[in-house]
Amino acid sequence: MKERDICEVTCVDSHTTSRLQPLVENRNISDVTKLFKALSDETRMKIAYALTLEEELCVCDVANIVGATTATASHHLRHLKSLGLAKYRKDGKLVYYSLDDDHVKQLIHIAFEHQEEVAERK
Repeated sequence: MKERDICEVTCVDSHTTSRLQPLVENRNISDVTKLFKALSDETRMKIAYALTLEEELCVCDVANIVGATTATASHHLRHLKSLGLAKYRKDGKLVYYSLDDDHVKQLIHIAFEHQEEVAERK
């Protein structure tokens, strides 16, 4: 018989739920959701991952790495920047992007480590 992954009876721990509910409600969940939505796009994740491997990359290099046009790469990079995940600097006619800070790098590395562990368990 297949095991069910839901509670078979309703049993709410009111102490725990009343303590946690305001904590969950008072966090800015929507901004964090936007961050994960941005990284859920395969091209943006490729870009972000490439930026964990290299301190900064020119838009043209990013486009070449992910197999996109410079316009597409620029669009994705601007989106990452608008969410505070990336920053840029201009050097003459070239624009270089990097990840905004070490937290972003850690987040991406942790996601890949987790996925490798999941794959090993299968």
